[in-house]
Amino acid sequence: MKRRAFLKGTIASSIAGVAVSAGLLTPRIVLAEWPKASFDATSVSKSLSSLLGSDRYSASADIKIKAPDIAENGSVVPITVSTSLPKIDSITVIIEKNPSPLAANFRLSPNTEGFVSTRVKMGKTSDLIAIVKSDGKLYSAKKTVKVTIGGCGG
Repeated sequence: MKRRAFLKGTIASSIAGVAVSAGLLTPRIVLAEWPKASFDATSVSKSLSSLLGSDRYSASADIKIKAPDIAENGSVVPITVSTSLPKIDSITVIIEKNPSPLAANFRLSPNTEGFVSTRVKMGKTSDLIAIVKSDGKLYSAKKTVKVTIGGCGG
């Protein structure tokens, strides 16, 4: 049984390699959709409207942000967002005073636990806003992170 699994994996990898080298599969087709307009937006409102279809959200106590109160280096700020809201579609991380406020957007599949952890860049002291799209509505939580050394060109 192990031999068959190995052969199937080898054949599948070989076919994919041939398709890429022949130009039949390009990275643009293989990679996930990139919401360029949302990441290029310079305001929170424009970024959210472009990405989620609305910039109106309400505060929720069901969203928890774990981030340092003071980030010694703004180029690497670890954050964790978790929520107990039902039917989560996405979790979005906004850094209000960054040149491009949209830091990350995670689309979650149905029945997925509402939890993401990542590292973000922060140019200066700013509010970190987590926006959760749940059952078609937008909910948020906010935390201020003080940055002592800038990460976005600072």
